[in-house]
Amino acid sequence: MIKDESLYIAGPLCFYKNGYGMWDALKKEAEFYGFTVALPNNNVLEYEEGNKRQFSAAIFKNCRDSINKTTCLIVNLENYRGLVPDGGSVYEMGMAYAKGAKLYGFTRDKRPARMKYGHGKYVGNDIIDLDGRKLAHKDLAFGPCIVGSTKIVEGKFGDALQMFMTDIEEDSKLKASRNVFVLDADPQVTVEPSDKPRVYLSTFERYDNDAKEKLESMKRICEKYGFIGISPLDDAPMVERINSDDVMEMAYNQFDHFQQHVRNCDIILANLNNYHGYEPNDDVSFECGMAFQLGKKCFGYLDEVKPMIDLVPNRGEAFEYRDLNDMNVENFANPLNLMFGASFTLFEGKFEEAIKQMAEALVDFKLADDLVPPVLD
Repeated sequence: MIKDESLYIAGPLCFYKNGYGMWDALKKEAEFYGFTVALPNNNVLEYEEGNKRQFSAAIFKNCRDSINKTTCLIVNLENYRGLVPDGGSVYEMGMAYAKGAKLYGFTRDKRPARMKYGHGKYVGNDIIDLDGRKLAHKDLAFGPCIVGSTKIVEGKFGDALQMFMTDIEEDSKLKASRNVFVLDADPQVTVEPSDKPRVYLSTFERYDNDAKEKLESMKRICEKYGFIGISPLDDAPMVERINSDDVMEMAYNQFDHFQQHVRNCDIILANLNNYHGYEPNDDVSFECGMAFQLGKKCFGYLDEVKPMIDLVPNRGEAFEYRDLNDMNVENFANPLNLMFGASFTLFEGKFEEAIKQMAEALVDFKLADDLVPPVLD
């Protein structure tokens, strides 16, 4: 029953003190039940000593290869350097979802965002965050991409593992009674081919108070440079738009539109600036991983492109670049988690600057089968 299942354990444990020992303990727990287990640090890495970007690319390729072999990803969804989970882990969720793996998450705090945020203020009946926007998905524990793609348990790794094993048993019962395999739908591209590249605008501006106006302006800028812009707020072809008082139903419908936009695009352009902390927005992170896994051309932009150790407050080299939570800050010469730095071409500047640089890069841009683009200098 379990022999055909391979687990990938995602999460930021590698940045914790004694994190690798903790990770190994989780692996042994899953192996006890008969699972094959993949961890991001499974294999020997090949890289030139002292070359930080090559080192991060080697880690990324290892993660990618492991995820490509897995049937289920279990992820630690604890808040990480802010209100959202570790962006690299959410990126891996997007990759796993795109290849058809099952997703399970665990957290000690499944309360809605309005109860966890702690920094907002009321303006009328709206909760306004520190950036001046309405608190996004305030009644959900996470963004629509996580909620829509993942079974989430309030508890520990073992609780998520038990949930997965129960689902395996239930699937077996269905197969036995129906004599068929019960498979999830696998939506593909739902738009006609175009002579202009379609760019999905993966950005947290979708949650701004004036989101529609901003994203329509972004789409006009895309048109100026020869692209068709796809907004997260657009209706995805072949996906029904629903209205419901059920927040979970609405979240899943939002996610269904988001994920279909990623499938329909040729290029993803992601706003990877900090969101409620020192991580990208979780919907954006998920969409980035999904886009990479589906073979889209991947670009991102930030206000500053410089090493993460210069962007996240930490205690310096003598203390292993430990942050305020005593977690290690990556030192790979990337401005954010290596999953992005090793797979996305990153631009410094605002949206139109990024579009212009992307148009120039695409003139000669080719992505080799086993090569990922470096951060541009």
